[in-house]
Amino acid sequence: MNRVCSIFAQVLQFIPRLEFAAAVRKHQAERHARGFHCWTQLVAMLFCQLGRAQSLREIVGGLATCEGKLQHLGVESAPKRSTLAYGNEHRPWQLFQSVFEALYQRCVADAMQRGRRKFRFKHKLLSLDATLIPLCLSMFDWALYRRSKGAVKLHLVLDHDGYLPKFAVVTDGKTSDIKVARDLEFEPGTVLVIDRGYQDFDWWLELSRQKVFFVTRLKDNAEYGIVEQRAADRERGILLDEVVLLTKIQEAGPVARMRRIEVWIEEKQESMVFFTNHLTLAASTIAAIYKDRWQVELFFKALKQSLRIKTFVGTSANAVMIQIWTALIAMLVVKYLQLRSSFGWSLSNLVALLRHQLFVYRDLTAWLNAPFQPPPELVPVEQLALALG
Repeated sequence: MNRVCSIFAQVLQFIPRLEFAAAVRKHQAERHARGFHCWTQLVAMLFCQLGRAQSLREIVGGLATCEGKLQHLGVESAPKRSTLAYGNEHRPWQLFQSVFEALYQRCVADAMQRGRRKFRFKHKLLSLDATLIPLCLSMFDWALYRRSKGAVKLHLVLDHDGYLPKFAVVTDGKTSDIKVARDLEFEPGTVLVIDRGYQDFDWWLELSRQKVFFVTRLKDNAEYGIVEQRAADRERGILLDEVVLLTKIQEAGPVARMRRIEVWIEEKQESMVFFTNHLTLAASTIAAIYKDRWQVELFFKALKQSLRIKTFVGTSANAVMIQIWTALIAMLVVKYLQLRSSFGWSLSNLVALLRHQLFVYRDLTAWLNAPFQPPPELVPVEQLALALG
């Protein structure tokens, strides 16, 4: 019979040790290490996320109680509380960003092979949004947001192939969403879904020149002229389909031609106006694309409710960054497990039950597909008879 290690150890196998060691050398993360390896730090912080540990004491105590099972995780012994705190404060958080990026490439390749796509078009569909993470200003005095409040902001690009987080930027709370968006680069042919907080006509024009499509909502004070009136399909709720030219960028020529689509939303009993630079997709498809943008809001909700990202085990900026990036790594792993499973997991249930199964010796794939079925009975090993004499 096939014998397996703990579920936590099987989860960690998604992060190859050789690639991790290369990232450690790249960032010189163990330059002054004295027996405390970066892998041990990663395991401890992922245990903080998946095990819902509330403090450094719970992290090291929880790992110490599983001392006999730590060898399967590649850890010799549980770290000391002061050692883990010092590592979170001084070791470069960029190491964990590199781990996240490498893990995403591996997960998205599998997600695309499984062929779970909601739309028929071949464009890469991405959502861009940001969320505020409040911090106590008296403890995190470096994260000044307002006079008496502290915060950092997480800017995220969500890949709709499997709804996996693709790219993230963590800034101070005062940084505007559009400022980060201007520095991002997207492949030609990508469809980017954004909300009204990213309204910047010059940036939209630059996206059009790069052959990057976007779908958003237009603010009421935007000025435009109607170039073409297309036939509306009221049976599908399409009230208007217009090709327009924004007044502020009309001198740019044909590249500035865009579409304004008004759709009747039956659930809300009101109409909504969508705006895009894609001139050929059906108006109903544009509306469905923007509706799917809600997945990034659900991602932020799950991230804050299921993982340790609202309270922190360290107060330095570096410790906060490490905890946010390990939360993104954990969420990427959980979303990938949800994608691979044939069981109808909700994300919250998967995180909750995975927390209780971390150190259980059971096949991860079998548990994902049948979580409430008992594991197969162990087959006794027959001892070979020795011919003596």
